[in-house]
Amino acid sequence: MGNFAFYGRVSTEDQQDPASSRNWQVTRARQLIDTEGGEIVEEFFDIGQSRSLPWKRRPEAARLLQALSDPRRGFDAVVIGEPQRAFYGNQFGLTFPVFVHYNVALWVPEVGGAIDPGSDAHDLVMSLYGGMSKGERNRIKTRVRAAMASQAAIEGRFLGGRPPYGYRLADVGPHPNPSKAAVGQRLHVLEPDPETAPVVARIFDEFVAGSGLYAIAEGLTRDGILSPSGHDPGRNRHRSSSYGVWSKVAVRAILKNPRYTGYQVWNRQQRHEELIDVEDVSLGHQSKMRWNDRGDWIWSDEPVHDAIVDLAQFAAAEAVFTGAQRAKVRRERTKHTYLLSGHVNCARCGRRMQGSWNHGRAYYRCKFPKEYAVTKGEHPSTVYVREDALTPAIDNWLAQLFDDDHIDDTCAALEEVAGPDVAEQNRIDAARKKLTECDNKLAKYRQALEAGADPAIVGEWIEEVKLARKAAEVALRPRGDGSRLTADEIKNLVTLLKGIVEILSNADPEDRKAVYSELNLAVFYHDDGRMQVTAGPDACTNECVGGGT
Repeated sequence: MGNFAFYGRVSTEDQQDPASSRNWQVTRARQLIDTEGGEIVEEFFDIGQSRSLPWKRRPEAARLLQALSDPRRGFDAVVIGEPQRAFYGNQFGLTFPVFVHYNVALWVPEVGGAIDPGSDAHDLVMSLYGGMSKGERNRIKTRVRAAMASQAAIEGRFLGGRPPYGYRLADVGPHPNPSKAAVGQRLHVLEPDPETAPVVARIFDEFVAGSGLYAIAEGLTRDGILSPSGHDPGRNRHRSSSYGVWSKVAVRAILKNPRYTGYQVWNRQQRHEELIDVEDVSLGHQSKMRWNDRGDWIWSDEPVHDAIVDLAQFAAAEAVFTGAQRAKVRRERTKHTYLLSGHVNCARCGRRMQGSWNHGRAYYRCKFPKEYAVTKGEHPSTVYVREDALTPAIDNWLAQLFDDDHIDDTCAALEEVAGPDVAEQNRIDAARKKLTECDNKLAKYRQALEAGADPAIVGEWIEEVKLARKAAEVALRPRGDGSRLTADEIKNLVTLLKGIVEILSNADPEDRKAVYSELNLAVFYHDDGRMQVTAGPDACTNECVGGGT
């Protein structure tokens, strides 16, 4: 028959020995092609790759697909030992056309040889095995989750993972599963760590007494107590252990962990699968961890390890969080107008300064990240500046642009940037591009429906695209003649703006804010009281203002 390439896959090393799995898959493949005198000359074997991953995302499968397009490849056909390990869901329907395109036969034992592209029976068999593969994976997930839920609720068993800060693992004997016990696996239980358990108790005591998260983190760092990542960097390699400082996030995670009450709590988080690209369903899913609702948590029937805090204290901490959340919901925020919102930047770090209303005045502030109790660097902890210290200097500078000495330069600059009117054409081009994108998305969604995607989910996507398409159609409607100001009109307009300082000072705050936005102002404030202002293409000034810290 000729030369064959072999493709196989094993999911994870700890579920099955890759060497053993490869051997029996190769043996089954050879039994199929030996009757035809075939020989395996190249192997593609994925190790540690989930069957749910599309072929393009499996290293060896992707390499095989690339080899198909090479006319110098050393094989004429591909043989698979077990299709359930190679294809999942609708993957066969997405992959087999590539084999047909490059005239490479695909052999599987389930059809007794090569798959016939024109055979409905062969297509049905392979689709059936893809569905069986998906069903098998879902059944395994269901069984594992059900078993872990019962072990946590009934037995209170520690189900693995990193022990919470404040605890360490204690050996309580061999694993009850004989096969796992035979390879030396042991059961463990949580026990308080003499060094860190008192820290957890201190955090709960201070929080219930009224201390905030940052105050607690600051006190722990000040007292030289290492954070979880600093105390055990080997166990927390995904965290930064620099300086061992405490963060508000670390304090909050401890206060939110119910296992400090002595109960085993499981299913606080769960892995969810989400589409990588809703516009290309063939790329498959990616796993992301999501927090579950409290009602879905699994608690052990009885305490199973020594508690660091009692249930009453944990409930009191939860009440503090709940009260703070309710206060946020009930709080009615007064809307204030910030004339320079989005235009004031901190010259020290370049970040945009936030608006803050204090004592009846508008301020702008840059708070150096206070996520950690100790900050490093030369940036002040907070940079404040009053809005009414900035606007007079800005208005006076703008007035200079329209005085007798600068009015000609200003008109020339405005006339230069006016140029040909391309805004209308750009808007139309963008709308046409959006229409094309929407039409392409709708076509892909129809393909997804034909490939077996959930009609309810895809239907939602289609409705979203239809709305976007309608908006693009509206944008294509003409909007006036799109004419631009002439040089004389610009000169007349600039002449009228000679009194801009007085105009701005008496203008409605929202109108004044709109003027600053139209001028595209950029203010860089230095903590020593200096500021740099730019507007338009090249205008720039430096001023010294007060009202800042």
